[in-house]
Amino acid sequence: MRITVDRRLPADHAARALRADAESALTGRPKRLPPKWFYDEHGSTLFDRITRLPEYYLTRAERQILNARAEEIARLTDARTLVELGSGTSAKTRVLLDALTAAGTLKQYAPVDVSDTTLDRAAEAISRDYPGLRVAATVADFETDLPLPEPGPRLVAFLGSTIGNLDTEQRAAFLTRLRAALTGEGDALLLGVDLVKSPTTLIRAYDDDQGVTAAFDKNVLRVLNRELGAGFDLGAFDHKALWNAEAERIEMRLRARVAHSVEIPALGLTADFARGEDLRTEISVKFRREPLTEELTRAAFTVPHWWPDPQSRFALLLATPV
Repeated sequence: MRITVDRRLPADHAARALRADAESALTGRPKRLPPKWFYDEHGSTLFDRITRLPEYYLTRAERQILNARAEEIARLTDARTLVELGSGTSAKTRVLLDALTAAGTLKQYAPVDVSDTTLDRAAEAISRDYPGLRVAATVADFETDLPLPEPGPRLVAFLGSTIGNLDTEQRAAFLTRLRAALTGEGDALLLGVDLVKSPTTLIRAYDDDQGVTAAFDKNVLRVLNRELGAGFDLGAFDHKALWNAEAERIEMRLRARVAHSVEIPALGLTADFARGEDLRTEISVKFRREPLTEELTRAAFTVPHWWPDPQSRFALLLATPV
């Protein structure tokens, strides 16, 4: 078959994971919720709007680099399998698919995502538009499971600066596991990273004038209300995008306007918020070339190629196992 889907997560995985994350977040100090819960259908629609906002340069900058470098990446890697972590709709990956298929090396596309519905749709679309390509999709959480199918050489694409959602310890663990899995000759990692720049530019990218990012941030409360029967009042929170200069990262937070309590029946608990208390919903680390190269070196990668966009806002890098 030209399409296979390996479903490695149990049917109740998302429900159990949300309950665990919500309980940890709402009983902890400070309150912190992973950003993956933004992306229900409504959240995904909002994020698609975000990527087209004038303030949100990340998607455009990455695509600009991909358009300029895809043929070179194809020549450098001779990849027979393209693995994409957190593939989503696979829309931006088509630039790489076009270059690799034109080079005549690519035999298989292997998208990995936690959403089986999104993955099914993307696999069908790619299979239809690239009739000579085998699609081996995997429903998995790449933070704990790294499916890297043969044949090699394999190019693992981790785009969109999604790695910035991981803190220092999480990145080290992820890169170490990925390096251990890249055992074939010619295997490589293509990593997209957002770069440190003016805090004003960064904050605007996460707090746009139209309020789309604010709606996206608050959407996580809608998810908790729907899935856990919670009683969050979205109007009781303000969206905040803050620059953490010490950690060099943007932090998205929902800040309580007044002291109040929220019942979460599915968890059998009440979450108390003080006036001005934050629920942190995302971190987005921004990178510098030398420290990131050092992180990759510690995980036994070398970085022979680093491609910034013309304004040095974003970079793609090609890392190879040592």
